[in-house]
Parts: sequence; C-alpha cells; structure tokens
Amino acid sequence: MRSKNPVLNRSAAFNPQAGYQAGRVPQYQGQGFDPYSAPQPVDRMTMDDVVTKTALTLGVVVLAAAFSWFLVPPALVGVAWIGSAIAALVVSFLVVGRRGVRPGMVIAYAALEGIFIGIFSSFLERLFPGIVVQAVIATFVVAGMVLVSYKMFNLNRFASRISRGLMIATGALAVVYLLNFVLSMFGVHTGIIGYGPQAGGLAFIVTAVAIVLATMNLLVDFAAIEDGVRMGAPAEQSWVAAFGLTVTMVWLYTELLRLLSYFRQN
Repeated sequence: MRSKNPVLNRSAAFNPQAGYQAGRVPQYQGQGFDPYSAPQPVDRMTMDDVVTKTALTLGVVVLAAAFSWFLVPPALVGVAWIGSAIAALVVSFLVVGRRGVRPGMVIAYAALEGIFIGIFSSFLERLFPGIVVQAVIATFVVAGMVLVSYKMFNLNRFASRISRGLMIATGALAVVYLLNFVLSMFGVHTGIIGYGPQAGGLAFIVTAVAIVLATMNLLVDFAAIEDGVRMGAPAEQSWVAAFGLTVTMVWLYTELLRLLSYFRQN
C-alpha cells in the first residue's frame, strides 16, 4: 500500500512501487557503478525499531511538556505557546521535505510539540482539573483499539482504500485550522476552534471530525509501517515511521483534550 501520510509518502521505503528489495540497497547508475557487483546488505527496519523510536520521541514530548508546564514563566507563556507551534510546523516541513533521515530534526519536532501541548494542557488543567489525565488515557485507549482492530480484522486493504480520500480531508482540515489561526491574529473569532462548555456547536462538530480523521490516519500509519517492514525498508526509516506516529498521536491527544473540555464545567 502506498501511504498517503505525507511523512511516510516521501520515503521510498514505504512505497511498494519504489523498487526496494528486502534487506538491500537500491542500485543506481553513475560514477563507480559496477553492474556485476552484488547489492550490499543493509540492516532492515523492524517493528521493534519503530516501537523503540516512537517511545523515544513520545518520551521527549512528555519531558518537554513537563518543562513548559512547570518552568515557563507566566509572562512568556503566550510567546512560548505560539512560538513553539510555529517552530514545530516549520521543523515538520523540513522533516517531510528532506530525502535523508535526520533523527535530530525528529527529536527537535518532538521537543517543540511538547512545549506547545504542555502549555495548552496546563491551561485547560487549571480550568478543568483532571482533564489531562483523562485525555492521555483516552488517547492511548483509542490508539490501542485501532491497533487491535487493525490486527484482528486485517484492515490493511481497508486502509489502502481510504488513504486517498483521507489525505484530501486531512489537508482540507489543516487549511481550515490555518485560516482560523490567521484570522484569530486579527481578532476575528470564527467559532471553529474552542474549549470549554461555551465553545459552541460548530467547534464540537469540527473537533469530532478531527478525532475521526486522526483515528483513521493512525490506521493508515500502521498499514504503511507494516508494508515498510515487509518490504525490507532500511533501519533508519524507523525514525520516519516514529515521526509519523508522533504527529498523529499528538494531534489525537489535543483534539480529545478539547473534546473533553466541552463536557466540563468551570
């Protein structure tokens, strides 16, 4: 299955049409090319690699979130929140846009994203005590249910069918969020994004749609990673897989956190 996740889609390792052979480096014509030499074996990506790298990146997210929660001065909260969001977006584009794997950029993204969600989580926790623990539990429950369902019902083929439409829908939602952010900078409140019981029906609908899209993206991520392992992707591609999963998990957490706030009283 060719992944529609923009992170995994950039890597030939997750693309069955790219010509990767299990455990071997693709050969190219050029200086020093020997058509009679055998391809050199390389380390292959495994599920253990992906799990380890994903645990590392999520651990960095948690540590950075704890740092921003407890150590960022109140006077700098606004700057740190907006700055980390913009910086994380820039770094994510750099990770997606580069052909080579840059583990440092993946870790940098995790740290910046951690600062962002740490400040956001701290803000909502002060308003609605206990909501962060609920959101964390809900995120891992949803991810676990998606993984179990994927394995039990062999949803690889289903993920392939929905991947194109999912990419379009996710991109459209990203554009809506970006426009809402730009308008909010000029004092225009669209009601698309909110928090708390006063958020309104439109915010509830958008958040519910976002949670469905994030869940479906997680399913497609699992399928793409499984394809990469089966095709013998190089071990370094586990960083790409970990990055893609981290992006989706953080997105799912923030949407669940916002959804839970709609049902809480100040």
